[in-house]
Amino acid sequence: MATSRAEQRRQTEQRILTAARRLFSEQGYERTTIRAVAAEAAADPGLVMRYFESKEGLFSQVARIDADAEAAIGGSPAEVADTLLTSLGDKLVKEPAAALALLRSMLTHPEASREVHAYVSAQQRRIAGALPHDNSALRADLLGAIMLGTLIGRYLIRMEALQDAPPEEITALLAPCFQALAGEASDGAHDPARADDAPPQ
Repeated sequence: MATSRAEQRRQTEQRILTAARRLFSEQGYERTTIRAVAAEAAADPGLVMRYFESKEGLFSQVARIDADAEAAIGGSPAEVADTLLTSLGDKLVKEPAAALALLRSMLTHPEASREVHAYVSAQQRRIAGALPHDNSALRADLLGAIMLGTLIGRYLIRMEALQDAPPEEITALLAPCFQALAGEASDGAHDPARADDAPPQ
């Protein structure tokens, strides 16, 4: 059966996005060109421009796909922590090309920086909305910072121990921290709001 025109376009777009994700990840925004993406995808540069209008539009679509692929955030605080740890573990097993493209490119180009901010902000709002705390936004940002820092250390800075550690060991070590940030404090001992109630030393 012949492939429809719509399916042919979908397949071509997917090849272009796959090529763009890899090149943005490896080379950053500035050094990645429409011509290079087209060559990688076995497509005409004019076709890439017709589908995505500009390099910024192509980068934005790569970022949007990565954001849409994130797992849904919900359930109890413990379930939120488990979901985030699972998501992080997946990225430690297989290098997250799209996320790394965002992180590398934000350092060199303002358009990329805006995309990263939009992507991170949307994810953090989802996490904060699932946490039952007055300071849920801060807790969500701390969780996000730990996740981003872990990915940067493993893949971009290539810290020796972090780079070589099995993903399950990393997530096991981080689990108590994630649960503490997402869950309710059991006795208020670490609650800043109760610091004044602590007995004198």
